[in-house]
Amino acid sequence: MAATPQVTYETFAAPEPEAQSFRAALARLEGSLGERHPFYLDGVAQRGAEWIDERSPADERVLVGSFAAATPGDLDRAVAAARAFAPAWAAVEWPERVRLVQGVSGAIAERRHELAAILAYEIGKPLLEALGEVDECTVLIDWYCEQMAAGGGFRTEMGPAGGAERTWSVLRPYGVWAVIGPFNFPMALLLGPIAAALLAGNTVLAKPSPYGYLSGHAVYELFRQAGVPAEALQLVTIPDACLGERLYGHPGLDGLTFTGSHATGMRVFHGFSREYPRPAICEMGGKNPAIVTASADLRKAALGVARSAFGFSGQRCSGCSRVLVAREVHDEFLGLLQERRREVRLGSPLDPDTQIGPVISPESVRRLLDAAAECRAAGWPVDGGRRLAEGELRFGNYAEPTLAAIPGDSRLLREELFTPFVAVRAVASFGEALELANGLVFGLTAGLYAEDPEEIERFERTVRAGVVYVNREAGATTGAWPGIQSFGGWEGSGSTGRGAGGLYYLQQYMREQSLTVVDR
Repeated sequence: MAATPQVTYETFAAPEPEAQSFRAALARLEGSLGERHPFYLDGVAQRGAEWIDERSPADERVLVGSFAAATPGDLDRAVAAARAFAPAWAAVEWPERVRLVQGVSGAIAERRHELAAILAYEIGKPLLEALGEVDECTVLIDWYCEQMAAGGGFRTEMGPAGGAERTWSVLRPYGVWAVIGPFNFPMALLLGPIAAALLAGNTVLAKPSPYGYLSGHAVYELFRQAGVPAEALQLVTIPDACLGERLYGHPGLDGLTFTGSHATGMRVFHGFSREYPRPAICEMGGKNPAIVTASADLRKAALGVARSAFGFSGQRCSGCSRVLVAREVHDEFLGLLQERRREVRLGSPLDPDTQIGPVISPESVRRLLDAAAECRAAGWPVDGGRRLAEGELRFGNYAEPTLAAIPGDSRLLREELFTPFVAVRAVASFGEALELANGLVFGLTAGLYAEDPEEIERFERTVRAGVVYVNREAGATTGAWPGIQSFGGWEGSGSTGRGAGGLYYLQQYMREQSLTVVDR
């Protein structure tokens, strides 16, 4: 694996040289904003039916770019192109596929701050968040290449049956794999599945989020710069309104990776298999709990919850959005969390000192404001909960980090808001906290703050989530890093139970064949 990157999701501050390079990259990128961008079939630029404008959430006056909208016919042509090249790509020996995909790491290194600048303008990621995602891309490439090499291409001789028979277990590609990316990690969560699918020998159809088209183009360019054949990776920019059955129900696809909301993910999962089961790796949302017991270090808990709940303006699917606190320490914890909330530096993502920037859309702002208003109407304490519209911020989607003390059942403790809003509820016992933590359809991440070993052991044994943290100051429920923590949900948060960046993810892009040969 490559050397440890400079920035991870646990990094608290960026060195000044990083800030200087970031400012320079922003200045360079500014000159190319607003350009028109085609999509690509077999490496050939396509103009589609119309141009779709994408504006920056940090400042609606800024046109990120205009992007060609693919038609249903374009989608059919993209799938046909991927299918035509699938046998040739599958026939490439795995070491050569590793060599080509590994080259993406070098391409990222050459454009590291430029890529971070795209994330700042396009989705509002501040410096540390943006560099963290770019560096995660490098680690994902290195990790999956390592896994492919460690498995020897996943061809393993099995036990002898006797006589002249020899048998191998061989993992082979499915054929054509679609990757549907999200807006919140538009590079890492598009690039990672593309890399895994290509390494496995599949050709890929990539569909970035409409809020991340420019990032999707950057990812595509990284693979092409590394030498991956144009025919192996098709890039289509399709508005979400056209996503539907035309894409995830397309008969020409053999596998699919989707990252997004639970509701959309379930439609994709159920709509993908028709005549026979097809593999669908669906990573969906979360309503991630942190439990704080009476034995906890409350200072550590408040910092960990604040970093997890408010980081990237609450738009991580792993973000902590509900805290279940022992009644006897509820008020003290709430006070400490309020202090941490008020310390957060909210501002333009173009300022290297900003900690959190805008949310992605006006609709996201309204969700937060509606949640805060609902709490106030019920008489529940609310800290924050307003839109920031002073000065230059009035041109962007800036929502104040918000926490609310909610005494009983509420939709705000059940529904994913995807904003910097965290609900705190007092509980009478550790058992009640565990029951509430496990009581929703989601099972993505969960955290615990406790110093009692018995409570820690019970939590580890009982909690139903794919990613679990105990006493983590860097983030109560966030911060997974490839090769260290796998990232994948259980139950309504994930369809496979095998996390990205883990030991068992890459193999999902292949299917097993038992091959027996009888020597003459």
